[in-house]
Amino acid sequence: MAFGGFNDNGHQAPMAEINVTPMVDVMLVLLVIFIITAPLFTHAVKLELPTASSAPAPDKPESITLSINAEGILFWNNTAISLDELGTRFSTAAQKKPQPELQLRADKSTRYEIIAQVMSAAQTNGMTKIGFVTNPKDVSR
Repeated sequence: MAFGGFNDNGHQAPMAEINVTPMVDVMLVLLVIFIITAPLFTHAVKLELPTASSAPAPDKPESITLSINAEGILFWNNTAISLDELGTRFSTAAQKKPQPELQLRADKSTRYEIIAQVMSAAQTNGMTKIGFVTNPKDVSR
């Protein structure tokens, strides 16, 4: 009796035990396969790579901080300047190699007209690298 059980009242009931022998056989086969293939994964090709030397990385160009407060007053690296002398400073800075980056910092209540004039003066005098500096948004609220 394949499905026989040990009970005293004579009723035949199926066995409720799981046969783990096939599972153990599969696991042993997989273990043998992994033991055989594991050295193949660690095999490395031996190469003798060439050596080369290169020039050090160029220095990062300077940056110009142009700040505009709420009243529209311009500050070139924390020194107050007028809008008229801004063009000559831009053209002088544009001639430098490598060209410095213009970091534009404006108060949030600054009129857009002033910012547009500064950007126009920078572009007409040859400044190509312009970045806007802002404060990161507070996400904790």
